[in-house]
Amino acid sequence: MSKRRVVVTGGAGFIGSRVCALLVAEGYAVRVLDNLYRADPRVVAEQRQHPDMEFVEGDIRYRGTVDAALEGAEGVVHLAALCINKSVADPAESLDVNLRGSEHVFAAAVRARVRRLVFASSASVYGEPERLPMREDDVLRPQTPYCIAKRAGEDLLEFYRTRHGLASNALRFFNVYGPGQKTDAYYTSVIQVFLRRIVAGEAPVIDGDGSQSMDFVHVDDVARAAVMAYTSAASGLVLNVGTGIDTSIAELAKMLVAATGRALEPQFRPRKTLVTRRAADISRIRAALGWEPLVAVAPGIHALARTFLAELGALP
Repeated sequence: MSKRRVVVTGGAGFIGSRVCALLVAEGYAVRVLDNLYRADPRVVAEQRQHPDMEFVEGDIRYRGTVDAALEGAEGVVHLAALCINKSVADPAESLDVNLRGSEHVFAAAVRARVRRLVFASSASVYGEPERLPMREDDVLRPQTPYCIAKRAGEDLLEFYRTRHGLASNALRFFNVYGPGQKTDAYYTSVIQVFLRRIVAGEAPVIDGDGSQSMDFVHVDDVARAAVMAYTSAASGLVLNVGTGIDTSIAELAKMLVAATGRALEPQFRPRKTLVTRRAADISRIRAALGWEPLVAVAPGIHALARTFLAELGALP
């Protein structure tokens, strides 16, 4: 590969595979570093065969693996992480991957003298917001080991930027959705969880009264934000990636039921939710990168539902 090489950790995943494709479209060569834990085998097969992609099976918990993967790289997009649910069940493993693994990536990036690094943080660092929309300078109240590690990761990245000159940006992804998302991370894949129940003729089950909301942002828009953060000359930024629209879970369920043409009413179960509302202030990323979400929430969710039904041969 004679092209400029970018390493994408978690590059075979839901977001990572889109980032890799966009980087290749921008003229980069991509080296994927992924441990295959959540990777789609079809995606991995395509990446292994792609002339502008190199696939490295490895885990960011091993510093030697990361050093080797970054050798000769121009830059890094760091996406690899364990999800929120996993972090609650096993805090030690979550911190090992999400914080210590991130430190390995940052340190290896300095050692390799990369031009730039983009770090995937999360809107979960905010915890319960005091106001909407949520701004990057709001008080942070992370509530799970995953969220704590993401917040610490941002601070650690700033240390490497100021101490070692690592040009970098951090992106706080809100509730990412789109085709191919796994259903084992409930708080970020509620759409797929609801769809699977609806297709099976079962009503979507909503925790609480359904008034809690999320800022659903399409995976294609998220991948585009990551690439724009990489190609930008800006550094030291922490940026929200969302739509600014808070969609309640009750509204979401109704949209999905309507899109699938099923006659179902959501069921509600008493259960405490981690966060009651979410909506991103995206004025900073708009000003810094010129990024705007291109996929509107309602049409995007409707299209995903129809795609899901088509794949199952269950279109009404």
